[in-house]
Amino acid sequence: MTAPEALDLPESNPFSRVWETPFKLPPFAEITPEHIRPAFEAALAKHRAEIAAIVADPAKPDFANTIEAMEKAGRGLSRVGGVFYNLTGAHTNEALQAIEREMSPIASRHWSAIMMDPALFARVERVYERREALHLDPEQMRLLERSYRGFVRSGARLGPADKTRLAAINERLAALGTQFSQNVLGDESSYALILDEAEKLAGLPPFLLAAMARAAADRGHEGKHAVTLSRSIIEPFLTFSTRRDLREEAFIAWSKRGEHVGKTDNRRLVAEMVKLRAEKANLLGFKTFAHFKLDDCMAKTPENVRELLELVWTPAKARAAQEAADLAAMAQDEGENGPIRPWDWRHYAEKVRQQTYALDEAVLKPYLQLDRVIAAAFDTAGRLFGLAFEEKAELAGYHPDVRFWEVTEAASGRHIGLFVGDYFARPSKRSGAWMSAFRGQRKLGGEIRPIIVNVCNFAKPEEGKPALLSLDDARTLFHEFGHALHGLLSDVTYGSLAGTAVSRDFVELPSQLYEHWFLTKEVMQRFCLHAETGEPIPQALIDKIRQAQTFNQGFATVEYTSSALVDLAFHSLEKPDGLDPIAFEAAELARLGMPEEIIMRHRTPHFTHVFSGDGYSAGYYSYLWSEVMDADAFNAFIEAGDVFAPEVAGKLKRYIYSAGDTRDAAEAYTLFRGRLPTPDALLEKRGLAA
Repeated sequence: MTAPEALDLPESNPFSRVWETPFKLPPFAEITPEHIRPAFEAALAKHRAEIAAIVADPAKPDFANTIEAMEKAGRGLSRVGGVFYNLTGAHTNEALQAIEREMSPIASRHWSAIMMDPALFARVERVYERREALHLDPEQMRLLERSYRGFVRSGARLGPADKTRLAAINERLAALGTQFSQNVLGDESSYALILDEAEKLAGLPPFLLAAMARAAADRGHEGKHAVTLSRSIIEPFLTFSTRRDLREEAFIAWSKRGEHVGKTDNRRLVAEMVKLRAEKANLLGFKTFAHFKLDDCMAKTPENVRELLELVWTPAKARAAQEAADLAAMAQDEGENGPIRPWDWRHYAEKVRQQTYALDEAVLKPYLQLDRVIAAAFDTAGRLFGLAFEEKAELAGYHPDVRFWEVTEAASGRHIGLFVGDYFARPSKRSGAWMSAFRGQRKLGGEIRPIIVNVCNFAKPEEGKPALLSLDDARTLFHEFGHALHGLLSDVTYGSLAGTAVSRDFVELPSQLYEHWFLTKEVMQRFCLHAETGEPIPQALIDKIRQAQTFNQGFATVEYTSSALVDLAFHSLEKPDGLDPIAFEAAELARLGMPEEIIMRHRTPHFTHVFSGDGYSAGYYSYLWSEVMDADAFNAFIEAGDVFAPEVAGKLKRYIYSAGDTRDAAEAYTLFRGRLPTPDALLEKRGLAA
């Protein structure tokens, strides 16, 4: 019998066979772009045949021959997609991008045909209607309910004409989202501000100069320095450069990604996407796209989301106004009498931070070596969840920078999964940081353990030198590793419920919660060792970090919350005809009273969370929604008197990290904490409490 993931292809195509590699890792060295399109075609055909067999089954529809059968179908497609979509994000090229543009509408048509198939839905519906008589266990019941709801939300109940229109909308949205993402990457990878005169480097610390020299060399400018649009370079440049003219030039390039006339212009794409999403929501019976998306999340309604965002917006704006006054005073002391502009904020905020807390990023950075922070993340997982990590240097990735670790249960040696780390920025990688999977966890048909990847964009150091992180970088690493643990610790039967397959406003809880451990004394004193002396970080410096935790939170909260409010406003439009996205963004910010000194964290033309797909569309608020929970959840450890309290960690693992989507998110949190949280801990954490 042919393995479910093997495809009917020539033997020369790696997707034609089961991979007899360690951990069944994709054989990256063998896979070329020429293999991808035929593999997709074969996988789609196989999946269609599997679905057709379910529909044609003469037996009465039941959980096994319908719901479980759908779970088993499409494994070849999952394998191809797992490789391809990870490569298009982390190490793409023109050939892969062409395939991505070609395949995105084809894949959309494929899924629309399945989810709107009346015969298939009739089988699902018959099983759903008999659910109380089927004696299903809780996970089976959850899968059945989620499957049925997924069909309904995908248009299974619509009439033929509306199904045709919805499928066309989905196909067009898929193409637009792919183009949006590629346009942003195009602007990011093509930009470099080359600095070849010493006076243009004024104020820049050695760690940044080294990263900029490496970036320039990678772009063919040996001996010069480059400001790129990777956050690991652009943000410290804006922080330390004393050349206001260069800060302005780099900042404008950063803020204008996706907003240039020409082939990478995303403005018309946004207008079309917002209009199509509104039409899709109307077809499915919802007032707006925000109502459609939030109906399947913890928040439930746009009103609930807006209430939370506005709860923090008012105190954040007031705090930001005070912060702006402090920055202006600092600038005036240095002879700069003009108003603070967005390209000035980070520069003067760092000066105020140094003055107020004697906390200098350049002094702190040598204590934040990448390898030591990775070790800290692993050790924390060991102390909380009993995991062990062993690097597998012999494994080959899709790029030389990629690293691998086998994850095991420390007590028994049982294999948990494979963790992949891809940490350095490069032109072939989209910006930001994320967790993804080459293979998810499941037990149906035999235990399959996951292959989970974290992708970041840290500045690559000079050869032979350690990579040094900023405090924000270190938190990002812990954040993404929290997501990775959500995938690695998954312990469910059905793959569609595994790991991070939870509601969008719950998925950030495991990641944001994990950030808390990095800033504990127990972790910092053990793992934050000076890159040159090997000395542990002084307690006095840890104290300064803690004292400064709420510093600049007005700025941080305003730039984030404004993005979430603009996202919600776009997707609350009932009739977005003739939409000018930039004018709409400006009008919404004016309505909110956005401070002139701050811009959105993600302006609309490069808001990939929202427009590279619909994952976070009408859902960017979810980071704040999850932060309400993460602040409260970490307090459970504080209340226990031990940041690694075994009993609390055990409940956290059982109900949050390993449970996937096997129960409702509110129920899962309540089982862990005993109650649902209130925003009080969030406001206190951000220093915004009255």
